[in-house]
Amino acid sequence: METLVGTSGWQYRDWRGVLYPEKVPQRLWLETYTQHFRTVESNNAFYRLPSTRTFEEWAERTPDGFVMAVKASRYLTHIKRLTDPEEPVERLMGAVEGLKGKLGPILLQLPPTLKADPGKLDRCLACFPRRVRVAVEFRHPSWWTDEVRSVLEAREAALCWADRESRVLNPPWRTARWGYVRLHEGRATPRPAYGEAALRTWARRVHEAGWREAYVYFNNDPGGAAVRNAARFAELV
Repeated sequence: METLVGTSGWQYRDWRGVLYPEKVPQRLWLETYTQHFRTVESNNAFYRLPSTRTFEEWAERTPDGFVMAVKASRYLTHIKRLTDPEEPVERLMGAVEGLKGKLGPILLQLPPTLKADPGKLDRCLACFPRRVRVAVEFRHPSWWTDEVRSVLEAREAALCWADRESRVLNPPWRTARWGYVRLHEGRATPRPAYGEAALRTWARRVHEAGWREAYVYFNNDPGGAAVRNAARFAELV
């Protein structure tokens, strides 16, 4: 199994001195990031969808084999709440096409107040081209049903496995041949880092999942915790 490990975003000022040398300008942070990790999860599109040209520039600035996952716009997930997804998905895909072969999975992170609606989920997933991998991070417990799992499996979409404070937030469903993992917050010192035991436990979970490929992103960015944890996790897997 191939496991790609990175962080959720790369533009954090407190990573200077942790990942980015003091003298490296911010405009070169992406190039510096790629010297350490093979993948990144871009959160920019969640808040404001970048232009196609911006995605093209990111592709040009990263080496061959680099993969960029993209968190889908909150307009689709939080404002529209998956209603009438055709236009938002079309606009999103039109922009991320700029990544060309470096486009990784699209992440749909649903709001914690959005209760299960398998029909809306299926309609949304159907809007994405079959060649595009989509992962879904549910945050309301009503989604844990056989019907929802069947929708994910039929659309070959991955259930996002998530962790907060070393607590698994989802059932261990394997709904696609590939996996997607987000580690939001650990309990080690200094917070929000993950300790060695937690990292080893997650490395074992990923290994035992039986996926062909896995994408693992650390979202505990404060103080550079994500950088240190991702580097160690890459060693473990």
